[in-house]
Amino acid sequence: MDLSLSKPSEIVKLLCERLRTERLALQMTQADVAARAGIGVNTVSNLEAGRSVGFENVIRVAMVLGRSKELEALFLPKLDSLEDILRYESSAKRQRTKRKLTHA
Repeated sequence: MDLSLSKPSEIVKLLCERLRTERLALQMTQADVAARAGIGVNTVSNLEAGRSVGFENVIRVAMVLGRSKELEALFLPKLDSLEDILRYESSAKRQRTKRKLTHA
């Protein structure tokens, strides 16, 4: 499925459905996932319902469900050409720039 044309809310709904399906396929209850992830059952329930939870909690649940490999691929640089590699290397060395003051 190409998510590039989806709204963020649609992606959240899809991922929450997948998370619940994966948990059930592993024959785990929300309490099982919560205990293994070190979070509350309400957090797992909120995550499956698409309600806001901390990013670290999403990662904890993904790890419990055996999805660490997918996490590794998240935000990897796209290096399709030599130009991409050089741009990536130079951005890794770049320091934060100072803001220019504007006088009104």
